[in-house]
Amino acid sequence: MPAILFKSHADSAANWGNELKKHVNPYDYRVWPDAGNKADVDVAIVWKPEPGMLKQFPNLKMVASLGAGVDHIFADPELPRHVPVVRLVDPWMADAMAEYVALNVLRFHRDDPDYQRLQAQKTWKPLPFSEAEARTIAIMGIGFMGASVAAKLKPFGFKIAGWSRSPKTIDGVACYHGPNGLAAMLKQANYLVCLLPATPSTVGIVNAANLTLLPRGAILIQCGRGAQTVEADVLASLNSGQLGGAALDVFPTEPLSPDNPLWTHPKVFITPHVASQTNPRTGAIVVAENIRRVRRGEKPHDAVDPAVGY
Repeated sequence: MPAILFKSHADSAANWGNELKKHVNPYDYRVWPDAGNKADVDVAIVWKPEPGMLKQFPNLKMVASLGAGVDHIFADPELPRHVPVVRLVDPWMADAMAEYVALNVLRFHRDDPDYQRLQAQKTWKPLPFSEAEARTIAIMGIGFMGASVAAKLKPFGFKIAGWSRSPKTIDGVACYHGPNGLAAMLKQANYLVCLLPATPSTVGIVNAANLTLLPRGAILIQCGRGAQTVEADVLASLNSGQLGGAALDVFPTEPLSPDNPLWTHPKVFITPHVASQTNPRTGAIVVAENIRRVRRGEKPHDAVDPAVGY
C-alpha cells in the first residue's frame, strides 16, 4: 500500500493525520522518523526537512510543503530533482493573509498608534483624517495571496497597485512588473505590502534603496519572507521618518532576539510569523487532491518551477 510520510517540527502530525484520513483512501500515514519500509512512501508532506532526508525514498512521487513557501525544501542539496515539489495554495490561508494585511492597513490609516499614545496620556485630541481614496496600497507579490489581499482591500476605497516578476492583469489593480515597474510602483506607495516568495532575486529587496523611493511617511507591512528584509535599513528609515510605521511578521532570524531594537520601537507592531498559518482542516483538502492526482499518474496542482523557486 502506498504511504504518506509527515515531517514537521512546527505542525501537529496528529491533526494532519486526522484530517487527511477523511480525504485519502487507501490510508497509510507515517510520521518521521518512523517511516517503516521506505519503498512504500510515495508522498512526503514536510516543513524544513533535514538535508538528505527525502532522497531516502526511492518511489517518491511528490513533496508537499506545509506552507506557501518552498525555499526550506530547495535548501536541501540532495533533494531528488525529478520529484515535483508542491506549495500549499489554500484559499483559507489567502483569506487569513488578507485579514492580517487589512488589520494593519486600517490600524495605520485610522491613526491607531497615535490614538493609543494619546489614550496612555489621557489626552482627548481628535487628529486630522485622511481619505482612503487618496492613498495607494502597493503589493509586492501579486500572485494567489496578493490577488486575494487586493480583493479584500478594494471595498475600502484605497487605490491598489501590484508588482510581479512577469506581466499580469488583475481587475481593479494597477499592475507593474520588472525592475522599472517596481520603482514606478514604489514611488506612489503609501502602504507597501510585501508578499513575495523567497527566491535569490527577492533576498534583501526591502532595503534602503527601495525604501527611499516611497513617499515620506509610508507604512511597511512585511509578511513575505524574513530574508527579504534588511533590518538595519528598515530601522534607519523608521528613525529618519522616511517610514511612518511598520507591521512586521517575518524576520531574517526567528525567533526575534530579545535585544532587537524593533521590539520596543514606537512605530513598529510585531507578530511572530503568524500572518497566515497553516490550517490542517482546509490544507488537508488541498493536499489530498494532489495525492489523488499523483497516484493516478497526473501532475499535481501548484508544482514549483525550480528555476524561479515558486
